[in-house]
Amino acid sequence: MQFVIKNWYLFIALGVVLYLLVVPMLRQRLAGIRSLNPTEAIQLINRENGMVVDVCEPQEFAAGHVVRALNIPLSNLKARVTELEKYRDRPIILACRSGNRSLKAAFELHRAGFAKVHSLAGGLMAWQNANLPVEK
Repeated sequence: MQFVIKNWYLFIALGVVLYLLVVPMLRQRLAGIRSLNPTEAIQLINRENGMVVDVCEPQEFAAGHVVRALNIPLSNLKARVTELEKYRDRPIILACRSGNRSLKAAFELHRAGFAKVHSLAGGLMAWQNANLPVEK
């Protein structure tokens, strides 16, 4: 107990770090948003007619993206969510360069009422590392 009292600041820092690590994972799980690796994404595309939405900016999208992906930048997602209404009953796989923006977009679509929302873990970099086709 003496150690805890003398090093209280270390325990506060530990608490903050644990909070920052655990809360996003819990939030994602409670929202029903699943992160998919490239293999799982392909299975969802092939078996359930999943739709890939790339949330990169147009210049990033032009440099390379998942084949037949729809580009709706994260910055425009709220304004363009109506374009995704026709895919509401299909699984939507959100992708970006590294996987960070796609997770934010997944939360946005979940709030908009989309039930089958997924994020491509690792983004396009993971897709390319798995030697999967990229369209330019």
